[in-house]
Amino acid sequence: MSEFCTQHPLLSYTIAIVILLSAMLALGAATGMRRVGAARGRSMDVPFESGMLPVGSAHLRVPIHYYLVAMVFVIFDVESVFLFAWAPVSVAAGWRGYCAVLVFILFLFGALAYLWRWGGLDWGPKPRRIAPRHAGPAAGTGAV
Repeated sequence: MSEFCTQHPLLSYTIAIVILLSAMLALGAATGMRRVGAARGRSMDVPFESGMLPVGSAHLRVPIHYYLVAMVFVIFDVESVFLFAWAPVSVAAGWRGYCAVLVFILFLFGALAYLWRWGGLDWGPKPRRIAPRHAGPAAGTGAV
């Protein structure tokens, strides 16, 4: 058996997963509670939500700023993965690699500054700008 596992690791892994899933499903079916007919009750027809009956609609209107901030986070998070991958080889890369990463970080800071200036990181409603009132000609200026 061990010779088969060493020669076919993917197949043996697949067989082990199938056996494990079958055992879990069989145990769940054997020990699970079964309710049929009137014992089923009204609460069995609604989705389970922490033991409470749902109230209202499940559809929420999320502002677009939420998605923008999430997308910016993912972009900067992926770029940080590049920096973590660079760290172990930083000594072997030498000054040339250091300068390349420095340029990469400068581009990141430039993108962050642009987003900050543009308002892409602002959360919440933006205050309305009220235009100042222009008064007519001042009294006593003698406009003839």
